[in-house]
Amino acid sequence: MDKSNIILIGMPGSGKSTCGVISAKVLLKNFFDTDLLLQGLERSRLQDLIDTKGTDYFYEAEEKAILSLNIEATVIATGGSVIYSEKAMEHLRSLGRVIYLHMSYETMLDRINDLTTRGIVVKNGSTLRDMYEERLPLYEKYADNIIYCDNNTVEDTVAEIVRITTGE
Repeated sequence: MDKSNIILIGMPGSGKSTCGVISAKVLLKNFFDTDLLLQGLERSRLQDLIDTKGTDYFYEAEEKAILSLNIEATVIATGGSVIYSEKAMEHLRSLGRVIYLHMSYETMLDRINDLTTRGIVVKNGSTLRDMYEERLPLYEKYADNIIYCDNNTVEDTVAEIVRITTGE
């Protein structure tokens, strides 16, 4: 059995969780969502955590959750802000291949429905566009592979993940 991991990074709405679950089924791997891990560890919804304890606390808690991961043969969907922690990203890279699900700012806006409950970390005084521009080079820095998802269906993106992973 292939014990390697696939780590999906990208903007909110890029399809990390949705495509991750389906990819895991196709590749006969487990699926793990680090946002759910963080919610479980903190016993709080992501948005509540951001609202009550602030973004700095959120980043620290996210880093701690990521550093606790010790899994194999898994497709891992990460939170969009994971790339702010070099330690977390180096740990994820040590666990497997990092695939960046890239999309344009416009596509992200189309896909994100409810900003108030989604748990998107936007620093005080920043706009969604600022967040997008700030994160873009970080995703590119840590990616082993990039999939351009603007015109993809879920199935298209899953097929690309499988192709990258298996070489087929």
